[in-house]
Amino acid sequence: MNRGKNKPLRFNSLSELHRVLGLPKPLHPMVSVVNNIDDRIKSYKLTDSFILDFYKVSYFTNPSGQFRYGQNLYDFDEGGMFFISPNQIVSNYAEDGDHSGYTLFIHPDFLLTYPLAKKIKQYGYFSYTSNELLHLSEAEKNTIIAIFKIIDAELKLPIDDLTQEVVISQIELLLTYSNRFYKRQFVTRKVASSNLLEKLEEFLEEYFNDHTALRKGMPTVQLVSKQMDMSASYFSDMLRTLTGRSAQQHIQSILIEKAKEKLSATDLSIGEIAYELGFEHPQSFSRLFKAKTKLSPFEFRQTFIE
Repeated sequence: MNRGKNKPLRFNSLSELHRVLGLPKPLHPMVSVVNNIDDRIKSYKLTDSFILDFYKVSYFTNPSGQFRYGQNLYDFDEGGMFFISPNQIVSNYAEDGDHSGYTLFIHPDFLLTYPLAKKIKQYGYFSYTSNELLHLSEAEKNTIIAIFKIIDAELKLPIDDLTQEVVISQIELLLTYSNRFYKRQFVTRKVASSNLLEKLEEFLEEYFNDHTALRKGMPTVQLVSKQMDMSASYFSDMLRTLTGRSAQQHIQSILIEKAKEKLSATDLSIGEIAYELGFEHPQSFSRLFKAKTKLSPFEFRQTFIE
C-alpha cells in the first residue's frame, strides 16, 4: 500500500488489502474470495478513495446504502454484481448497512500465460458505471454464488500444480455467466427495453438539425452515451444486444440518413453538407457516404436529377 500527497490510497497486494480490512491473510497471494458474512465485514473500513492493482468482482445479496465509484453512485436497493478493473479510482461506503455477499480479488499476474489474461480485457462490464449493476434472478444468483463457493473451497485446499488451472477455469466460468446475464438484462430490464432507441434518435436528430454538429463536430459515442446517462461501454453493448449494431454504427446510420435528406432536398454543396454534419474535411464525408451507400454523394444526388 502506498499513497502520495493528495493521491488516492493504492493497494499493490492482496495481503495489504486484507490487513487493512481486518481480514486473515489471503490463502493465495494473487487471488482471494471474501465472504462478507463469514468474514464479519458489515461495511468496508476504507472511507477514502483508493486504487486496486487487481480485478474486483463483487456480488451483494441484500445491501443497503450506496457505493461511490469514480464520480458515480451505485444504488444497491436491489442488490447485484459489479466489476472493477485494475487502476480504477474507487471510493467506498460512507454508511453502514447490510453488505452481505461475496467479493473476488484477482491479481492480473495470476492470469499470465492463460488466454483469460487477454479475454478478461474484452468484457465491457469492467468499465460500466453508475446505475449499470448486473441484477440477477434467483436462479442466476444461485449460479453465481455457487462459483464463488467453488473458488473459495479450492483456495482452502493445499496449493498444487493444478490449483491455478482449476481456479482460472472457475473465474472464466463466472465471467462468461456474467456476460450472459448482462445480455439478458439488456433485453428484459426497463432501462434497456423502454425508449432508449427513441431517445437516441431524438438526440441525434436535434444534434444535426440545430447545427450543433457544425459547431462541435460529429457526435462521438462518449458524447451520446453521456446524454443517455450511461457509460460508453454499457451503451454500446446494450445497443448491440438489442439491435445487432454498435453505438458507432447507429450514429453513422442516422448521419447518413441526414446526408441523404440534404443531398436530395437542398442545393447545398457537398462540402457545405459535410461541414453541417460535423466533418472537418469533405473528403472524409465522401468516403464514409460511399462506404455506407456504395455511391458517392455526387452520384447519389444525380439519381434525383432527371
